[in-house]
Amino acid sequence: MTHLRLVAMFVLLPAALLVFNPTAIPAQPKKDKKLPEPPATDPATMKVAKGFKVELLFSVPKDEMGSWVSMCVDPKGRLIVSDQYGSLYRVTPPAIGAKGETKIEKIPAKIGMAQGLLWAFDSLYVVVNARVPDPNDKKKQKDISGLYRVTSSKKDDTLDTVELLRAFEGGGGEHGPHAVMLHPDRKRLTIVCGNQTKLTKFDTTKVPPVWGEDHLLPRLPDGNGFMKGVLGPGGAIYTVTPDGKQWELFSVGYRNQYDAAYHKNGDLFTYDADMEWDFNTPWYRPTRVCLVTSGSEFGWRNGAGKYPAYYADNLPSVVDIGPGSPTGVCFGYGAKFPQKYQDAFFICDWSYGKMYAVHLRPNGSAYSADVEEFVTSTPLPLTDLVINSHDGAMYFAIGGRRTKSGLYRVTYVDEQPEKLKDPFQPHFGSGVTEAARTTRLQLEAFHTKIGEPAIDAAWKELDNADRYVRFAARVVLEHQDPKLWTNRALAENDPQKAIVALLALTRVSAPCPEHTKDKKPADAPPFRKLVVDSLSGIDFTKLTDEQKLDLIRVYHVLFNRFGRPTGPDAEPERDRVTGQLWKHFPDKNRFVNAELCQLFIALDLVGATEKTMKLLKDAPTQEEQLEYVRALRVMRSGWTPELRKEYFLWFVKAANYKGGSSFANFLKLIKMDAIATLTDAEKTALKEIIEADPKMVKLPAAPPRPFVKAWKIADLTDALDKGLKSGRDFDRGRKLFAAGKCFACHRYDNEGGSNGPDLTGVAGRFSTRDLLESILDPSKEVSDQYGAVEVRTLDERVVVGRIVNLSNDEIHINTDMLNPGLTVKVNRRNIESMKPSKLSMMPTGLMDTFKEDEVLDLMAYVLSRGDRNHAMFKKQ
Repeated sequence: MTHLRLVAMFVLLPAALLVFNPTAIPAQPKKDKKLPEPPATDPATMKVAKGFKVELLFSVPKDEMGSWVSMCVDPKGRLIVSDQYGSLYRVTPPAIGAKGETKIEKIPAKIGMAQGLLWAFDSLYVVVNARVPDPNDKKKQKDISGLYRVTSSKKDDTLDTVELLRAFEGGGGEHGPHAVMLHPDRKRLTIVCGNQTKLTKFDTTKVPPVWGEDHLLPRLPDGNGFMKGVLGPGGAIYTVTPDGKQWELFSVGYRNQYDAAYHKNGDLFTYDADMEWDFNTPWYRPTRVCLVTSGSEFGWRNGAGKYPAYYADNLPSVVDIGPGSPTGVCFGYGAKFPQKYQDAFFICDWSYGKMYAVHLRPNGSAYSADVEEFVTSTPLPLTDLVINSHDGAMYFAIGGRRTKSGLYRVTYVDEQPEKLKDPFQPHFGSGVTEAARTTRLQLEAFHTKIGEPAIDAAWKELDNADRYVRFAARVVLEHQDPKLWTNRALAENDPQKAIVALLALTRVSAPCPEHTKDKKPADAPPFRKLVVDSLSGIDFTKLTDEQKLDLIRVYHVLFNRFGRPTGPDAEPERDRVTGQLWKHFPDKNRFVNAELCQLFIALDLVGATEKTMKLLKDAPTQEEQLEYVRALRVMRSGWTPELRKEYFLWFVKAANYKGGSSFANFLKLIKMDAIATLTDAEKTALKEIIEADPKMVKLPAAPPRPFVKAWKIADLTDALDKGLKSGRDFDRGRKLFAAGKCFACHRYDNEGGSNGPDLTGVAGRFSTRDLLESILDPSKEVSDQYGAVEVRTLDERVVVGRIVNLSNDEIHINTDMLNPGLTVKVNRRNIESMKPSKLSMMPTGLMDTFKEDEVLDLMAYVLSRGDRNHAMFKKQ
């Protein structure tokens, strides 16, 4: 990937160095000074993949035509577009290479505010996401969101007839109903809805309707209260007949997937949103590309309740992208592009102005991917894109939130690309990958109530090494009558099969308490005992890390749905669980520790407090520390005065930690819950620490690291060649990654910040020398993806940072990525100039306090993909 350079592996300069003239920033120009409307982003400012050209076809006059957010292609090759808050328009672009003007016509049908458009079955399908003033009460808003069909009463080009096929509840915001697309069978539609859209009534479902929250400890709501009390399963994807009458639920668990697209072999992909307010917490999940399989669940839950990617009852991403705001997506099928780009999955990020080309590769029954920047600029609030098979060009729009909108065309100009094959021609690869995908699809055919044949087929694959196949097999079981397979699950001797089968059995045997009227777990101790007996018979020492996490997850779901084994009658159950797991806590894997500490705190094991406090003390990152602090907040036993003091002193230290908008309030909620567990005597003894002003408390600081050497690449070349083969220290490497503040900006092995690139897979993209050079000399080549812009304003300000958000004519610039919530607002009409900054935001000298063997441990850690069993850590 030529555009992704590890130079972006930055630890950022302090805010004072990034905002020139930071004191007393002058106010924006008064609103009564009507500055001219700025034009849509100039293609000359865009960086485009080699061989491609972008042209601006139309700069949308905001006061007349609004801000465009969705589009589709009609049978004559014209575009149909929608203003986010207004009408539909038909767009006839000039022929490629011609000098004609772009023709814009307002569509007469009384409909608009669409976030999904599709021409199919001789109709225009429109997904409206809007609230309007209630005609009966002007003080109220009426939700008009829904799936509509627009046709011509005259059977010509005049679209004038509107029919509501299905109303949606929960629309009108940015997490409402979104896209509509044609299913590959050409007989159905596919509908995409964000997590504020209430589940619509469905006739059939591929998703077993047994979802829940399944948190063993009380969930933290969002620190700012966003969607507090809203339960899963979150955003959903449906298939529906063209008349809008038959609906099938296909997949759930998304935060806010705006769009989706079908691979030519029929697999569905989407690009799901992150929650940027969660930055630098363990529950932050970056924007990500997901393979949408039958019956799949992707684990969105409100607040801090989002499922980690490793939870067995949800699926991981194909590839994590990082922070952003996902909007339109499409495959390149039908474009006159080179084959690589015809096959690419194009995804748009509204916030950071990036269009990525995601190059998918078969990986087992699913996929992995490489990600390439395709079109970038700042600002470039991308909203939607389409391939127009009539002229072979890509069209994309910018706009949204009343920002300046424009319509663009992308063409390939270097040479004649290869001709595209049938977009829906089956193709996946060969050998192992084709067989694995075939197995997954065969299981997905059983995602309905069938009986013994389906159970037998699923059982064979419960121990499949492919996670997507195991997931599909579990979904098969959850669709069948549990009476047919309960005894088989309880008697299963194969550990992997038993774990998957017992998870399925637990989920179908009782609802999640939060989804019931009385909010209480099921009263079925005999069932719980049977599952505990089966699960606790598995030898924990013979499990892989993934299997350990899966086993612990079954306990979490079991004790959530059937209650915790407390009281004298449940003591044998509790003893079986602790006899199996207690001696293995702490584990070498931090994620296993995070799940075990929750389990033991839920069981009120006195020794769990001391062990977890030791883990808290040794944790090198704020994300790992938060895992333990969050769990301990509800623990009432096992505390000594010294441990209590140490726990509450952590909040004083954490006042200097940085994160997203909800970060500080998450800490307040955790602290409030912890205070609620104190006795009156403890509150009195700890009053000074609990009420302490962090600015006034001087905590013991780690001694500063002495200067060792201003390292150059030549100083370490020989050591890299000889010293990374074996014998390196994984734990020290991770601690050095934290000491160098790398975690402040970079995700690695599911922890760390997200304002720099995720470095987990860096070993597959860069040589050891290139990686080291990027750290030692970060400005040698600055990545477009994570570089800063320099903005000069008419009122003589200079602001340097990354554009992270837009609203109307304002751009929001993050000036200190160590503090993701810090932004400066600039009115676009007040900008004199804006250009990329020439310097990397990553400072030099990060390794100048490291000894040579420490540099090698750090490099080995980064190159290991987080695998402590990597050969580099084996002793010779």
